[in-house]
Amino acid sequence: MPEIRQNPATKEWVIIATERAKRPEDFLKDDARAIELPKHDEDCPFCTGNEKLTPPEIMSKKTKNGDWSLRVVPNKFAALVPEGEAVREEDSDFFRSMEGVGQHEVVIETPVHNLSFGQYSDRKMTEIVTAFRERYVDLTKDERFKLIKIFRNNGKAAGTSLEHPHSQIVATPVVPLHIRHRLEAATRYYDDHGACVFCRMIEMEIKEKSRVVIDDDRFLVIEPFAARVPFETWVLPKEHRATYGEVNNSELKDFARVLNRVSEKLYRGLSNPAYNLVIRTAPSGEEGEEYYHWHVQIIPRLTTPAGFELGTGVYINTTLPEATAKFLRSV
Repeated sequence: MPEIRQNPATKEWVIIATERAKRPEDFLKDDARAIELPKHDEDCPFCTGNEKLTPPEIMSKKTKNGDWSLRVVPNKFAALVPEGEAVREEDSDFFRSMEGVGQHEVVIETPVHNLSFGQYSDRKMTEIVTAFRERYVDLTKDERFKLIKIFRNNGKAAGTSLEHPHSQIVATPVVPLHIRHRLEAATRYYDDHGACVFCRMIEMEIKEKSRVVIDDDRFLVIEPFAARVPFETWVLPKEHRATYGEVNNSELKDFARVLNRVSEKLYRGLSNPAYNLVIRTAPSGEEGEEYYHWHVQIIPRLTTPAGFELGTGVYINTTLPEATAKFLRSV
């Protein structure tokens, strides 16, 4: 019989359609690795030798011989720009708008064209997640920016336009309604119970074990109880921190190692699937808050939302999270 589950952290409802349930193995893509990419593409703006094809870099990491190992540059086709004022205006006392002020950056993770999450060394992943934090902290110094969003699109189905491995960071002058709903759900739980809903989730998932993929000293990887899509995966720090900018160097190393492990499981187990990875964090200026808990959400693009999902906001998941967790544990 189908089951309707609610995510305790977001209050979102999900239908687990057991009547048409699929096995985790059914999502393997036989043609996912059919195209072999070269280590270097002379036409790629992110490859070495083509640095002039990107805007001037914001920061970079160097190897011992002076070559770059990671670069952060402004997005050439930015959704938001740093020039302007974050002032809301109203037209006819009804329509509200503001200048498109913000920051849109690209983190070019490596000079190697054909690498991806799931193939990096722990040291390389540490360099990447440390660069994320450095840019996060720097962007929070601009009082115009209310939310710093770090994300990664992997594969065409996830919206990536360039194959070269990269992530993106966008700073916005507003906190979108979608984010506010999540923050409000976490706030209500904190008001009702005097505790963080994510900390409670960690306790319960460790106790039940059936949805746990990795249980590390500092991080827990799960397939959430009310996963919206097959193989939705969360990486939760056991140490409570509201924002990603509060993570220390020691935690970053452990985070990199765990993120590497789960990325490799997805890469090998599902043949490098398309996915979106998002670091969810409290808004800028809310460091130290007790109600929210930063974490990573990975959404594989193995299915396509249809009319019901778009019309109701309720997703239909055809695979049990307990089954996908078991599958990933075995990879």
